[in-house]
Amino acid sequence: MTIALQYCNITVNDVDESIAFYGDALGLQVRNDVASGGFRWVTLGSDAQPGLGEIVLSVPHAGRSQADGDMLQELLTKGVLPMIVFRADELDTTFERIRASGAEVLQEPIDQPWGPRDCAFRDPSGNTVRISEG
Repeated sequence: MTIALQYCNITVNDVDESIAFYGDALGLQVRNDVASGGFRWVTLGSDAQPGLGEIVLSVPHAGRSQADGDMLQELLTKGVLPMIVFRADELDTTFERIRASGAEVLQEPIDQPWGPRDCAFRDPSGNTVRISEG
């Protein structure tokens, strides 16, 4: 039996602004841009690893009730949604490219006591994005 991640959802305030971060700064490519019911879902993936899963960007109210969307928006605003962790083979180069995009730096590349060398940013919506070297 084989199992693999297909999609991971990331809630954002502005899909276009987030495409610039995840696409331009991180280097992912847009795979699908789907409009439905006044909202959009945009999937992005890596050409370097086409067999891996993709991320899906959508706003809090996309496909949810008003109450659920409001609750998710509140959590997004607080910055308490789960972090997203990527892996890069050239962490310093990746870090500099993302920093040059204007993203908020939370942590410059360091060797963590538990093993990986990593760095951290906030995406335009406030989500924590960590990048590990590997």
